[in-house]
Amino acid sequence: MATLYESELNIPAERSFSLKDKTLKLDSLEQVQTYIDQLSKKKNLEKIDLSGNTISPEASKYLAKEFLNHRDTLKELNLQDIYTSRDKFEIPASLKEFFAAIEQLPQLRVLNLSDNAFGQDTIDVLEDFISKSKYFEHFIISNNGLGPFSGTRVGKALYKMAKLREASNIEDENVRTLKTFWCGRNRLESGSAEFLALGLRANTDLQDIRLYQNGIRPNGIARLVYHGLSRLPALQVLDLDDNTFTLPGSTALAESISHWPDLRELNINDCLMKAEGCVKVLAKLSEFSDKSKLEALKLQYNELNSDGLKLLVGLLPNLKSHSILELNGNRFEEDSEYIDKINSIFAIKGKGSLDELDDLEEPDSEEEAESEDEDESEKEEDDDQRKNIEDKLASLEKELASTHI
Repeated sequence: MATLYESELNIPAERSFSLKDKTLKLDSLEQVQTYIDQLSKKKNLEKIDLSGNTISPEASKYLAKEFLNHRDTLKELNLQDIYTSRDKFEIPASLKEFFAAIEQLPQLRVLNLSDNAFGQDTIDVLEDFISKSKYFEHFIISNNGLGPFSGTRVGKALYKMAKLREASNIEDENVRTLKTFWCGRNRLESGSAEFLALGLRANTDLQDIRLYQNGIRPNGIARLVYHGLSRLPALQVLDLDDNTFTLPGSTALAESISHWPDLRELNINDCLMKAEGCVKVLAKLSEFSDKSKLEALKLQYNELNSDGLKLLVGLLPNLKSHSILELNGNRFEEDSEYIDKINSIFAIKGKGSLDELDDLEEPDSEEEAESEDEDESEKEEDDDQRKNIEDKLASLEKELASTHI
């Protein structure tokens, strides 16, 4: 499934150039010359969209050169899904051509690299590029097959990028802080969690983070939250859909949620929080619900039961901006009195509604496989373990700070 990112720049068609989804196979100068000619005639060009084609290193070189002719106006670049049928040598070679130009685009605010098969073969090129990037605010890199090894190096690169921007913002007025980071469907797993935490927390102005479908296990989620996400006070959107929380991840989220006063959307669908984890998060949210700006709360497939529903009934009236609640796939009856009360709350507010509850579990259902339960019930880390991780990250931070560009 393609990554769906909607830019908020709203660039008009007359200031855009698009080859979106034309399924062109661009291998040579001859094959791209027509499009280069079209680009060269554009004035005040703000957006280029090359997504849904397949581009060779040679074609990339000529297209990248044309980017630079619009360096004073280009704000958005979509290179999503541009390497179908390209091999592990062609992709990094093409990226080198594009990245060399992108680094010189001071007005660029949005860069989308999603749905390209990067894997580990491109990580040297990708890490170097991220480390040197000073301008874009919104970085979309989902469904690229990175894996935990590459995820670790992306985390390090994000740290270096943040420090470079801090050091450059006085002499270069175009330097901007990172606001958006999407890295979903990348098999990041728990092995990259600590390094991602370090990289994310260094970018203190982050507002929109989406790390969905990454196979991150409970203690990986806990480390990511405790040591990274909890340090980001400007966070507005957090999407951790389809990772595994159980109690460690749920506890970390509960203890950190008050750190995000501007949080508008929380997507923790399909995270196996279990009933106790749901209660922990909702109880903590209840403590400051009258101050919360939350608009969307997504809690599907988490074994949430009537205890969680009862907490929702208590806190929803206080969430003045809230209108989206997703609860399908949980463990309660569709005709529960609490569901009736939730629907009544939305009716009184005059806005909002529940999702369709067509896949609920029986309230008394139990896990069939005890071994599966044991596999999912990782123990929470204690204060000493957390301190050890923080010491490790502090040491890594010093090492990276001494070598950043």
